[in-house]
Amino acid sequence: MSQVNVFIVDDSAVVRQVLTEQLNAISGIQVIGSARDPIFAQKMLEKQWPDVIVLDIEMPRMDGITFLRQLMKEHPTPVIICSTLTERGAEVTMQAMNAGAVDIIAKPKVGLRQFLEESRTLLGDAIKGASHARMDKMGSARRFAPAAAPAPKLTAEAVVAERGFKPLAETTDRVVAIGTSTGGTQALEYVLTRLPRTAPGIVVVQHMPGQFTAAFAARLNGLCEIEVREARNGDRVIAGLALIAPGTDHLLLRRSGAQYRVEVKNGPLVSRHRPSVDVLFRSTAQSAGPNAVGIIMTGMGDDGARGMLEMHEAGAFTVAQDELTCIVYGMPKEAVKLGAVDAVVGLPRIPEIIVQAPSRQGYLRSAGHS
Repeated sequence: MSQVNVFIVDDSAVVRQVLTEQLNAISGIQVIGSARDPIFAQKMLEKQWPDVIVLDIEMPRMDGITFLRQLMKEHPTPVIICSTLTERGAEVTMQAMNAGAVDIIAKPKVGLRQFLEESRTLLGDAIKGASHARMDKMGSARRFAPAAAPAPKLTAEAVVAERGFKPLAETTDRVVAIGTSTGGTQALEYVLTRLPRTAPGIVVVQHMPGQFTAAFAARLNGLCEIEVREARNGDRVIAGLALIAPGTDHLLLRRSGAQYRVEVKNGPLVSRHRPSVDVLFRSTAQSAGPNAVGIIMTGMGDDGARGMLEMHEAGAFTVAQDELTCIVYGMPKEAVKLGAVDAVVGLPRIPEIIVQAPSRQGYLRSAGHS
């Protein structure tokens, strides 16, 4: 795709003006139009359909969620949500992601013009990434067999007690590290809702603005049998618990004796991201080595590829989601190109691999490799 044509739907004239100026200044992106609400947008889109739509949520006459659902039903198109940083906005934005939006741009209530001007690279990367989204895969997770209803919720600590773990003596528990980006919210929902509460401890980096990761984790927690929450510094990584990196900080795996804990820390962007999948995977390679399973899923760019190579070289079992089931086959593709991946599998295989948490040699033997 030589040029990405973009259409903006936002009731703020300032947002429409500044976004248009900033995006038109990026090579390979052209704003072909804008509208103050979906009703006006529908009329204008009849003349020329864009490659990507940047969509606000709260607008007059028709809200963004309603418009998004209509788009996904009648004319599936990559949509990036441009949402205000509020608690309510976070909850509504999660609804938008579930309805088919491929990415989020978080806009502040104050300092909006400065934010949009300073975030040109972020905006450009998000739009270019969305333009590669395979919209025929956006509903794929929901087209697979539905997950069983969650069993009564137990806390992760209760799972450990139930299984009789001895964390001070046990040194071979598996840790599963997952990295994903564009399309990852749906992919993670598919995977995590299919895990039993006895699944091994999981640490996750999903590229997402910080104001939305807590709401995303809370939504998954309500759908899953395992416990899912935003990671806090010092949290233990134990069976039945998935910890999702805050959108403002890096997430690292650390070992303390026989226990694994997470470190949540600020720092510079790595691979143009914070949190970065590379940071998580590298720390997992150092702390867990062959006791880890690394999984890289749908996403734009190459974040995580080099970190997965380090996991691979440390003896971890490494897995990439295949092109057929990825919404954007970017991050997994780069990991495969580096020779960092032991197995390339479709999305439906990933929950099974997490539950089994095989060692590299065990998996290769079971797959018939020498």
